Amino acid sequence: MNFYDFLQREGIKIEKKIGDHVFRQGEIDTSLYFINSGLLKAYYLSEEGKESIKSFLSDKDIIGSLTSAYLGEPCSFGLLCLQPTKLTKISFSALREYSKKDVNIANELIDVLLQFSMKKEKREYEFLCLSAEQRFSLLVESRPNLIEKITQNDLSRYLGVTPVGLSRIKKRVYENMDLTNI
Repeated sequence: MNFYDFLQREGIKIEKKIGDHVFRQGEIDTSLYFINSGLLKAYYLSEEGKESIKSFLSDKDIIGSLTSAYLGEPCSFGLLCLQPTKLTKISFSALREYSKKDVNIANELIDVLLQFSMKKEKREYEFLCLSAEQRFSLLVESRPNLIEKITQNDLSRYLGVTPVGLSRIKKRVYENMDLTNI
């Protein structure tokens, strides 16, 4: 059996509406979630209530708070549905136990966890080493349809700039783009 067959067989199907949380920062959630369809944002809230967006997730992505799923500690971030969303929920401990019996599942779980790690590494690099304008340009190139689906406030929080700063960045980037390819 492969990982996705296991997920479909053992997972629980969940449907969420716009504005529903899958989990909230500070809660315990010991599951991983496969996104069948929809759009979600993973975000952090500071003690002062300032929101920072970690990532946007859509079809075929997998997400969960590994700290909560593996250690049973509170989630360090929240996960909110921006569109109607269909998920498959799987217990991380059940997945770990099953992987001890099935080398194929174990290897695919390693691949899933490596994907988590590489995505986080890429996001850290972009945030720490690229300017906000470079991050925006990269987003326009790699996920142009995402920009149309999220609010400008969410986009600015993802890029780490103010909404006014985002407007200036967009103006510069779009002026410099070859619009014949769009």
